[in-house]
This record gives sequence, structure tokens and C-alpha cells, in this order.
Amino acid sequence: QVQLVESGGGLVQAGGSLRLSCAASGGFVSMYTMGWFRQAPGKEREFVAAITWRGGSTDYADSVKGRFTISRDNAKPTGYLQMNSLKAEDTAVYYCAAGSIRATLRHGYDYWGQGALVTVSS
Repeated sequence: QVQLVESGGGLVQAGGSLRLSCAASGGFVSMYTMGWFRQAPGKEREFVAAITWRGGSTDYADSVKGRFTISRDNAKPTGYLQMNSLKAEDTAVYYCAAGSIRATLRHGYDYWGQGALVTVSS
């Protein structure tokens, strides 16, 4: 089945940038939609961003619009989340996810990565 491996997490100062990568393996049929979610300490998991196969459809949480950019390279295949102007409130474990064409941009994902910790210091 599909496997997702994340990398790029770490510690960064507020105002800095970081890029997360999500290397995927498995059939493209199961990776029509790719998304990113995060879970901060003591909080529920929340949606961050998502993108469809051709990249023509994207969606972002209001809290990250204008700061984060989601993209994907279907040849590798790998998903990316570019995070700029990071804030302390962005501190969380970030998870990448993949789903079939039946999935919507915000739910219905079938596969999940192990998570990457992002810590933003103020």
C-alpha cells in the first residue's frame, strides 16, 4: 500500500522559514489528493493545506493563508509544504496524508505519515 515518509522538521525562530517534504511510495491512484495536518500540544489535529493531482485545486486553513504554500512533484513522487513567516502558534507535529479521488480536500484521507515536529521559538 501507500507509504508516506516526512522530513524537514526542526526548530526555527519566529519569522523564519522551513520546508517539509513527504516522500510517497505506492500507486498514484491512491494519491490523487495530498494534504497536511498538524497537532499542537494539548490541541486537536487540524487541517493545514491540501492539493489535488494536477495542482489545480488547493485549499488552506485561514491561519496559514499567505504564509504557507503546498506543492507536489508527481515524478518522484513527493509532497511539500513551504512555511514562511513562522509564528510560535505554528508549533506542532505536522502530518502528511494521501487519499483517492473520492477524498475531499479536508477529509477522507486513507494514508498518513509518521509526523514531523516543527518548533517555533519566540
